Amino acid sequence: MSEKIEVLGVRVSNYTVDELNNALLQIVDQKEKQLALNVNIHGLNLAYELKWLRDYFNTCSIVFCDGEGVRLGARLFGKEIKEKITYNRWIWSFAEFSEKHGLSWYLMGSTDPVIEQAVSRLREKYPALKIAGYRNGFFTNEADVQQTIRDINSKEVNVLILGMGMPVQEKWLQNNWPAVQANIALTGGAVFEYVSGNARMTPDIFYKLKLEWLYRFLQEPRRLFRRYIIGNPLFFIRLFISRIRPID
Repeated sequence: MSEKIEVLGVRVSNYTVDELNNALLQIVDQKEKQLALNVNIHGLNLAYELKWLRDYFNTCSIVFCDGEGVRLGARLFGKEIKEKITYNRWIWSFAEFSEKHGLSWYLMGSTDPVIEQAVSRLREKYPALKIAGYRNGFFTNEADVQQTIRDINSKEVNVLILGMGMPVQEKWLQNNWPAVQANIALTGGAVFEYVSGNARMTPDIFYKLKLEWLYRFLQEPRRLFRRYIIGNPLFFIRLFISRIRPID
């Protein structure tokens, strides 16, 4: 596993895309059971406010950097995170990698139409990718949860990918991951919105300028105002405060 760099109380794994892919393959090959969660500024702000979430991140073997702001936050403390690994681009790389190495997936999240469109696009682009099962991210009751766990466990799943938003997906794992028989759980937020084509890919110019957050905000300003316009400055204020007063 990679070195960890602490950013706002969360120990972030220092990976490139290739290193992350190979680390996940190693978990499967060694028949281990591990969590591989992602953090961006929004996730670190939530972890700052929710101690259970921060503690949960810090129990995971992999918590990878999913945003340029996290890299900048580390750099302010003299540390360098090698690469940001954003789902809207990485998921395609990991799908190709999984197809090549025979990793089986189970997808859980979003609505029925979106998850079905995501599966259709993945199968079209990677016909040999093993998608063992999928379902939406809304559960009616505990019996529904337990039925889904039984479904996952019956299919010899290597990778469970959750796209339920933070911190819902992390809470679901905290409550249910011990009962799930899969090698890896990945949390991907809006990953299925991107895979299905319902959310627009960030244009290269915004990606190169490290302004993906701005493009997303311009697409949904009302929904994302608090996350970006309030959340981004708040993150850096909290970083500077943490230099003076350690996070409990």
